[in-house]
Amino acid sequence: MAATHTSLPLPLLPAGWSADKDFRAIGTLSAATQRNIEPVGPHFLAHARRKRHHRTFSEDERIQAQENVKKVEDDDSAEISEPEDPLMLQRDAKDWKGQDHYAVLGLTKYRYRATEDQIKRAHRKKVLRHHPDKKAAAGNTEDDSFFKCIQKATEVLLDPVRRRQFDSVDEHADVEPPSKKQAQKGGYFKLWSHVFASEGRFSKNQPVPRLGDEKSSKEEVEHFYNFWYNFDSWRSFEYQDEDVPDDNENRDQKRHVERKNNNARKKKKTEDTARLRSLVDECLAGDDRIKKFRTEEKARKNKNKLEKEATEKKAKEEAEKAKLEADKIAKEKEEVEKTEKAEGKKAKEAAKNAAKKNKRVLKSSVKDANYIQDGGDASPAQIDGVLNDVDLVMGKIDNEELAALAAKLNGKKRPMDVKAVWGEEVGRLVREGKLKEGEAKTMT
Repeated sequence: MAATHTSLPLPLLPAGWSADKDFRAIGTLSAATQRNIEPVGPHFLAHARRKRHHRTFSEDERIQAQENVKKVEDDDSAEISEPEDPLMLQRDAKDWKGQDHYAVLGLTKYRYRATEDQIKRAHRKKVLRHHPDKKAAAGNTEDDSFFKCIQKATEVLLDPVRRRQFDSVDEHADVEPPSKKQAQKGGYFKLWSHVFASEGRFSKNQPVPRLGDEKSSKEEVEHFYNFWYNFDSWRSFEYQDEDVPDDNENRDQKRHVERKNNNARKKKKTEDTARLRSLVDECLAGDDRIKKFRTEEKARKNKNKLEKEATEKKAKEEAEKAKLEADKIAKEKEEVEKTEKAEGKKAKEAAKNAAKKNKRVLKSSVKDANYIQDGGDASPAQIDGVLNDVDLVMGKIDNEELAALAAKLNGKKRPMDVKAVWGEEVGRLVREGKLKEGEAKTMT
C-alpha cells in the first residue's frame, strides 16, 4: 500500500503580532562543549556482536534465544545434581506420607529454605527425566510409581499449608546437638548455633536471636536464653495424623479418629516443647559465658559487700570515737562542774563563815563599845535597841558590805567612834533606799 503524505499548515499568528514588538528573549545558549563519548550498554554490545559475527538482527536474536535456553537447562541441571537413591525410585506412590519430598525432587541441600521457583524447576527436571512416556519410548516398563511420587511431592511443597505441616515433621532438617566430647574439642558456640538455627525455623517471632560467641555481652546472652525459654513455636503435627475415613456411614469411627489425632498432636507438641527445653538447658549448662557472668556477679556482690562492711565498720568506729569523745567531754565537763561546785561550796562555806565572823565582829563592836552608851552601864532597853538595829542593818547589806563594815569597825572601842561608823553605814543605806529615815534610831 502506497504511503500517503498529508500537509498540515502551521497555525496563524494573532492579528497585529509583530516580531520586533512582541518577541522578548529570556536567556542565552551556553557555548558548545566537546566531550568524548564511549559507547556502552546492552544495545551497543548487541551491535558489536552482530558486527563481529556478521549476523543480521534476526540471526542474532535466534542464536541468543538458543543460548538462553541452554543456559536455563544447565542451571536446572546444576540445581538437581543430587544422585537418586535406587530404593527411592522403587517407592510405592500410595505410601506418599512416608516419602521425603525434598529427596524426591533432589532438594535435600535446601529443604525448608527451598524457594517456590527452585521447587518448580526441580519438578520440571524430574518430570523430563521420569515421565512414563519417555520411559516407554526408551523401551522401559511403563511403571509410573515414582512419577506419581514426584507429582505428590510437588503438590505438597507448592501448597504453603501442607508444606509447613511437612516441614514440622521433617526430621532430616533437624540438627542433633553436639555431644559433650564434641563440645570439649572446641567450637562450642558454632556447633550449638547450627542447632538453634534449625530450631529457629519454627519460631513465630522473627528474627531469632543468635547464640553469639565468647565476646557477646551479658545483655545479649540473657536475651538469647530468655527468647528460647519463652519460645513461641508454630510447629504442628497434623502431617502425621491417621487418615480419617471419608465414608459418611461410619461417623462414630470418623469422630474417634479425629479425637485420637487431636490427642496425638497435643502429646507430640508437649514432648517437643520438653525436648526443646532440654536442649536449651543443656546448652546453658555448658555455656562458659554464664559461668563467667556468675563469677563476675559474685565478685561484684562480694566487692559491694566488702565495701558496705568497710563503710559500716568505718561508720561504727567513727560513731564509737565520737561517743568516746563525747563521753570524755561530758566527763571533763562533769569534773569541772564537780570541781566548780566543790569550790563554790567551799567559797560559799567560806563566805558563810566569813559572814558569821563578820556578824560576830559587828555584834562584838557594839558590845565592846558598851552598846554605844557613853558613860555608865547601858540599860536593857538600850541593849535591845542597839542589837535590833545591828540585826536590821546586817539584814540590809550583803557579805561584801558586811566585810567592809567589819573592817571599818575593827580596832574601834570607843562608843562614839563605833556609833560614827554605824551611823555612816545607816546613812548610806537610807540614801540607797534600803532603810527609812529614823528606822535605826540608836545608830543616828
